[in-house]
Amino acid sequence: MPVLTLLSDPSARHLTDAVVEEVAGTAARGEPRWLRPGSAVEVPVDGRLRVDDDLWATWQGRGVDVVQQPDGPRRRRVLLADMDSTMIQQECIDELAAHAGVGEQVAGITARAMNGELDFAGALHERVGLLAGLPVEVVDTVLAERVTLTPGGPELLATMAAAGGYAALVSGGFTLFTRVVAQRLGFDEHRANTLEVDGGRLTGRVVPPVVGQQAKLDALREISARLGIGAEDVVAVGDGANDLPMLRAAGLGVALHAKPAVARQAPVRVNHGDLTAVIFLQGYADDEIVRP
Repeated sequence: MPVLTLLSDPSARHLTDAVVEEVAGTAARGEPRWLRPGSAVEVPVDGRLRVDDDLWATWQGRGVDVVQQPDGPRRRRVLLADMDSTMIQQECIDELAAHAGVGEQVAGITARAMNGELDFAGALHERVGLLAGLPVEVVDTVLAERVTLTPGGPELLATMAAAGGYAALVSGGFTLFTRVVAQRLGFDEHRANTLEVDGGRLTGRVVPPVVGQQAKLDALREISARLGIGAEDVVAVGDGANDLPMLRAAGLGVALHAKPAVARQAPVRVNHGDLTAVIFLQGYADDEIVRP
């Protein structure tokens, strides 16, 4: 039976039994199961319910994410995650650009690329070119002073690992950052672009090949094949246009606080929750979450 999941900001606790009844209506086919009181709940529904754009928009305005998933197992064996503005709260290239004195210029290109307005590879080369001459030790400064983990990320990794899951950080960013973030969070592997360095400074070039949307989709296929599972056993999470093919191919593809053009095309949208939403969407209750 399909399952309707309602999510809100964990600190706001907007959800009540009355809200569940209002959204599900006569399509409800069982009692609500509270995953976290006030902020995450699921209820079985029949096929009459349709979460269309009007229903979605109505509840977005009331601080609630509404997600309907088909019948079937929901706990996935593999997590594929974007890094920038997903597992961490920053765009690393924008932070590097700020140190290089080209912050506003690069941030504008980043926003357009993530919204799907620019070719990702071209935008990447353009932005990296503006970093030429930047000392590579600035990366350590950014990691220490600017990079913060997205709430719920450590719990997501720990909970899936405890269930025997496998996690890959697949980023259009840079290995200088993903290797540290992956270690902090407990990812099993990481893939990203490699910045060329010469004499302790960035050259302004990316070592080919570029890790973009095709590389993310390829990672999903390669890791699934290696582990002997299907794409339906994968949960993917990201926020940018280069994440869309990965999100669409995964059994559960979650656009987290995504750019507007991306959110409109994503299978599942979460705008009010944090990364714990990815746990709740798999049917884990609050008392099952592993807190490292």
